[in-house]
Amino acid sequence: MRLSTSFNVKKETVRNWRDYLRLHCYLLRTSSPTGPPIPLYSSKDVVSGYCREVRRLGFRLMGIISESLGLEKDYIVKVLGEQEQHMAINYYPACPAPDLTYGLPAHTDPNALTILLQDPQVDPHACALVVNIGDQLQALSNGQYKSVWHRAVVNQEGEDVGGFLPRALQHGSDQRAGEAHQRRRASRLPGFTYAEYYQKFWSRNLDQEHCLELFKC
Repeated sequence: MRLSTSFNVKKETVRNWRDYLRLHCYLLRTSSPTGPPIPLYSSKDVVSGYCREVRRLGFRLMGIISESLGLEKDYIVKVLGEQEQHMAINYYPACPAPDLTYGLPAHTDPNALTILLQDPQVDPHACALVVNIGDQLQALSNGQYKSVWHRAVVNQEGEDVGGFLPRALQHGSDQRAGEAHQRRRASRLPGFTYAEYYQKFWSRNLDQEHCLELFKC
């Protein structure tokens, strides 16, 4: 569990107008190696149920994306391996000068999929979720799916946004992929693990160039 602010307080000289709570949803660990057990929170059942259903939806979407690329339905899920899942509960406090700041600047997400529960203050579509493609699916599809550039803008009232972040592992060739897909994946990007990518992502400022550009030959 992490309660923090902005994006990367270790590197930033100017903070973003954002506070957030980040929860591990899968794999769920009940204690940390160096500290006491994580206390149970009153909304545990609601959050657990929501996370289970969102995870099922994420796997279903990755199956549809696999088939759209001419691959077996379970291709992407198998290539990504066991995926961690996080929930980020974002809070953008009311801002006295919203024209001078962002909740977060324009960026793409480093993961595979981000599924957002819409906030009532952003004029949501009824009974709908927002799904953002992340950098790992752009790399895995060799650019046929693009990671979505997005930002969080604050106003004088503030807004709340929730979402989940799964973890992708290594992408590379697979004998089950069709020949057309293999040609599309010709070495535009070298192989890398998500751990390597995530380290690079957090070593930079959020509003710098697309992190995938740092892995191109």
